[in-house]
Amino acid sequence: MKIGRGELWTGRALLIGLMTITILPFISIFTTALHPSGTVPNGLAWPAEPQWGNFVEAFNVANMTVLLGSSTFILIAVVPISLVISTMAGFAIGHLRIPGSRFLLFLFVFGLTLPFSGIIVPIYHLERDIGIYNTRLAIVLPLIGLYMPFAVFWMRAHFVSMPTEISEAARVDGANTWGLFWRIHLPLARAPIASLGILMSVWTWNQFLIALVLVEDPTQRTMAGALGAFQGHYATNVPLLCAGTILILLPTLIIFVLFQRQIISALLQGSVKG
Repeated sequence: MKIGRGELWTGRALLIGLMTITILPFISIFTTALHPSGTVPNGLAWPAEPQWGNFVEAFNVANMTVLLGSSTFILIAVVPISLVISTMAGFAIGHLRIPGSRFLLFLFVFGLTLPFSGIIVPIYHLERDIGIYNTRLAIVLPLIGLYMPFAVFWMRAHFVSMPTEISEAARVDGANTWGLFWRIHLPLARAPIASLGILMSVWTWNQFLIALVLVEDPTQRTMAGALGAFQGHYATNVPLLCAGTILILLPTLIIFVLFQRQIISALLQGSVKG
């Protein structure tokens, strides 16, 4: 089916409009960050003398060296464990079709409907009772659990589409269930695992609500979570606040630019397989 020229140009105009709406806030934050500290910039005006030192000042004031280490620790603790659990669960539910797999899948799909804000209060009280409140573990454990519904559903979409003939041939050659998973299906799942790891890394790095509510010490939070404390101290210094925001967003933007093809192809692959 051919697409008419009018429909094509309408689609392009819509995409350009959406792109403009998305980019303008980032441009506004960037230009505001270059204004003299303590001023209140107006709109998208470019400063007469850009203050590039605002980024250095924001880096030092927010103690971002410590925050980088904290965010990296949380990311390394969350993403590998989440990948291991979700890959094994997705294989069991999607390919092995273990007893009760449909019910388990329903539970994971139900978990996708639970908002972070709706369960943050029970998690808060639970962590105070078991003594992990105000530690990095208070962020790591909830994130692993909250990522499971999407991660298992993602990996299940891959394994459910794998031909059963591959497993049958491996069984004939004497492979047990673990060998089937480790030697046959895991190498074939590198692309969805890598894409899922990138997505969870971005989500973990940008995690704000859980880090802000469950950890009082800003140095124990993610960089995005520490932005709340930074904003509280420098809410009146708009350029410095914008400079800190850009520094926090920069690692995420770099990851997306470097791996945008893998992320887009994985999302398209997931939509087709689902």
